[in-house]
Amino acid sequence: MKVTKSEKRKYVLKEKKDFLILSKIKELEKCKLNKQDEKIVKLIRTQLEENWRTPLIKFLNKLLVKYEK
Repeated sequence: MKVTKSEKRKYVLKEKKDFLILSKIKELEKCKLNKQDEKIVKLIRTQLEENWRTPLIKFLNKLLVKYEK
């Protein structure tokens, strides 16, 4: 799997598992995913970032708004 320069800058790829995760993400992004799965893959991609907490909080906030009554 080839890692782009922007991916090297953007993501923390310190372990082999990080590269495995990125590889699986790229493979999934080539598939025709439904909207929900696209969102999940996008969220998982953010977990490779150094500041992974902010995107996770945003995702959770959207879910809270969706399910609050």
